[in-house]
Amino acid sequence: MGNRILIVDDAAFMRMMIKDILSKNGFEVVGEAQDGSQAVELYNELKPDLVTMDITMPEMDGITALKEIKSASPEAKIIMCSAMGQQAMVIDAIQAGAKDFIVKPFQADRVIEAIQKALA
Repeated sequence: MGNRILIVDDAAFMRMMIKDILSKNGFEVVGEAQDGSQAVELYNELKPDLVTMDITMPEMDGITALKEIKSASPEAKIIMCSAMGQQAMVIDAIQAGAKDFIVKPFQADRVIEAIQKALA
C-alpha cells in the first residue's frame, strides 16, 4: 500500500488537484481537511505518513496547525502549500518544522518530489 497522506486546504478544488496528483502516483489519500483545526483533529485520528498543509485558511491557519501537530507528534511530516509571494510565511513554516513547501499553482512533479523527499 502507498504512503498515507492527509490533504489540508480550504479550497475544495485544490484538495481535488492534490488528491488527483497523489492517487495517480500510488499514494493513498486517507483524509481531507478544510481548515487547521480539522487538520489537527484528523491528524490525531488518522496518523497519516505525511500532511500537505495550506498556509492561509479560515478558523486556524496552516502554521498554527503545523505547530500544534508537531508539538503533539514531533515525528509528523508536513509539507506546506502556499501561493506566490508568501515567502515570510514559508520561512515561519520551515522554522516551525515543515519538511518542505510547494507553491501554487501545483506542478505534479514538484509535488511528488517534495513528498518523496519528506518521506525518505
